[in-house]
Amino acid sequence: QVQLVESGGGLVQAGGSLKLSCAASGIIGIINVMAWYCQAPGKQRELVARITRGRTLNYADSVKSRFTISRDNAKNTVYLEMNSLKTEGTAVYFCHVDTGVSKYWGQGNQVTVSS
Repeated sequence: QVQLVESGGGLVQAGGSLKLSCAASGIIGIINVMAWYCQAPGKQRELVARITRGRTLNYADSVKSRFTISRDNAKNTVYLEMNSLKTEGTAVYFCHVDTGVSKYWGQGNQVTVSS
């Protein structure tokens, strides 16, 4: 059974930091791409950051220089370190993994940034 277990969300003041984690288990095959998406109320889900197995990185322009994505291939875990958070960063954050054959979503983790 595939599970993506997310942790690390919560409430933080603007300018603060949070670190999200997502541990994948039960996945058959090698995970190629791991990513984080966010979905704010009334908006579409959008890519925040992605990292390939070879550690090629991509970030949304809005988070460049503030967020850092990383992964531990041995643990099938992806992290998102979020610094200098802004109120517009309030959203549900989802991890996503892609084996090239199958794709999976985490359950979502609420991040609320207060002013």
